Amino acid sequence: MRGKWETLAMYETILSDIDSRGVATVTLNRAEVHNAFDDQVIADLTDAFRMLGADGTVRAILLKSTGKSFSAGADLNWMQKAAGYTEEENEADAMRLSNMLQALNSAPKPVIALIQGAAFGGGVGLVACADIAIAARRAKFALTEVKLGLTPATISPFVIAAIGQREARRLFLTASLFDAEEAGRIGLVHEVVEDDAALQIRAEHYLKLILSAAPGAVADAKRLVADFANQSTTDDLRRDSALRIAARRASAEGKEGLAAFFEKRDPSWKLDHDR
Repeated sequence: MRGKWETLAMYETILSDIDSRGVATVTLNRAEVHNAFDDQVIADLTDAFRMLGADGTVRAILLKSTGKSFSAGADLNWMQKAAGYTEEENEADAMRLSNMLQALNSAPKPVIALIQGAAFGGGVGLVACADIAIAARRAKFALTEVKLGLTPATISPFVIAAIGQREARRLFLTASLFDAEEAGRIGLVHEVVEDDAALQIRAEHYLKLILSAAPGAVADAKRLVADFANQSTTDDLRRDSALRIAARRASAEGKEGLAAFFEKRDPSWKLDHDR
């Protein structure tokens, strides 16, 4: 499995791997520029997220970074170059970033982000797109775009979904720096831990839970949240929800899960070394 992934994924700006459990790790690898985005980073991440999402052997994705920073957001040299683009070129460039974030946000696999250092601008967008975000206590966060005469427009749908309108107003308008504890309070991250070692320990806790669950059910559960969030409980919505659970009950996973429960055995998707 690992050899297959290394053959398919030789990237310039990220590291990638899949272990024997089907846990993929994508690591931003531009520590010298605080893992800032440029067009190559965006292309590499988009390709990695799409490939991993479509790979039936992958059951979860870890998103990490090398160096002191998780991601400083947009590379300023890249932004300076983009300032000279035509309107059409700028729009296409911004859409490539949005497409990358959407590939992460909608990946049919659980994504766990491990934030070991500063996450600014687009880096906050990455955190917001993860299903589970765990930050080291030293991590710092900011949406700094207005200081440069810009706005966090492209990342805003994902960030607002994570932290809500009220906090988004405060942070978008002021570019305030905030710490990991504050990120937890507003819902940007789920847990705060002491250091890098603790990040991996907590990641393993969640991975053990994910790897004990049915992969198809996990994907459908993620889709459920995306489709039903902020929707009114109409008759159509309730019917949709009923159809979804009916399909799950009739699925091979649903039948196997119920059979395993009543037969007091592990289901087929649970790995031997997790038993």
